[in-house]
Amino acid sequence: MKKTYINGVGCISTQKTFDTVFLEEAIPHTDETVLTVISPVYKDYISPAASRRMAKGVKNGIVASALALKDANVENIDAIITGTGLGCIEDSEKFLKNILDNNEEFLTPTSFIQSTHNTVGAQIALTLQCKGYNFTYVNGVVSFESALLDAKMQIEEDEANSILVGGIDETGDYTISLFKLAGRVKDESNLTSNILNSKTSGAIYGEGASFFVLENEKKESTYAEILDVAIINTLDPNEVETEIVAFLKANNLQISNIDALILGFNGNVDSDIYYKDIAKNAFAATPQLYYKHLSGEYDTASAFALWMASKVIKTQEIPEIIKANSVEKPVYNTILLYNQLNGKNHSFTLISK
Repeated sequence: MKKTYINGVGCISTQKTFDTVFLEEAIPHTDETVLTVISPVYKDYISPAASRRMAKGVKNGIVASALALKDANVENIDAIITGTGLGCIEDSEKFLKNILDNNEEFLTPTSFIQSTHNTVGAQIALTLQCKGYNFTYVNGVVSFESALLDAKMQIEEDEANSILVGGIDETGDYTISLFKLAGRVKDESNLTSNILNSKTSGAIYGEGASFFVLENEKKESTYAEILDVAIINTLDPNEVETEIVAFLKANNLQISNIDALILGFNGNVDSDIYYKDIAKNAFAATPQLYYKHLSGEYDTASAFALWMASKVIKTQEIPEIIKANSVEKPVYNTILLYNQLNGKNHSFTLISK
């Protein structure tokens, strides 16, 4: 079976994650409850005429994919696989608002056409003239992991040599207002200077687009190898350690072989208990990292985490801003990522040098 290598990465997020050294300009967000992306210069990648009609999620996806392809020094790919939780939610909101405002008459179809979840994958394919396999996974918080799993299986089975995989989500004003009503978004009076010490429910929400070029060959640009991805729908906090041990055992590893653990802490006291239990016990002697104080919470935030993990393995450095504990190791060869949202849809991703 062929191995799967990450040969190029591109990330547009609520931090400056392009045209800069790894997280050098990152700032933790402690005074906002909803974060917006730091936009690149879109006209460098998309013609202004086309850009005007695109939602920000589509534009960010196109730019992040272009950055990944450039990083991998690749022009042609065999497949495009994307994951998204809410798709192009801004255009969906726009279209529904037009229906109400115009009494269901005289509607322009543009917003409707652009509102589907697979718009990003389609636009990237049009840009690259890629006529290969093009699939979008919409599986909530494991949308990106589903895309990753699909790509890994295709490369292993020799169905494709080079695949572009990404996770994209954007915020929409109306959707965020519903999330606030449902208590998903932190109240502004409950903001904390460090989400690791949060005592309240709700999370800081964000958006972003992270893309990866996965190939079956090791190159000069290679960041890491993807060893395994696993998705489990429901777990109790006391079952997480058992599942991680079994997952590592299936890859001939144990907890002591993990050089860094990346956890999806989002400041929600109700679900961060899943991370706190293993951080305090099983992985107490392992360097622990976190990222949602930088990226915000969204369905494909784990793609930002994979971008971060890839950079850690390649640079062999862990910026102070993402350290959740003070444990250090001389080398970072094997990294485990664990994410979940509100106690559901648990995912484990294992990468190594």
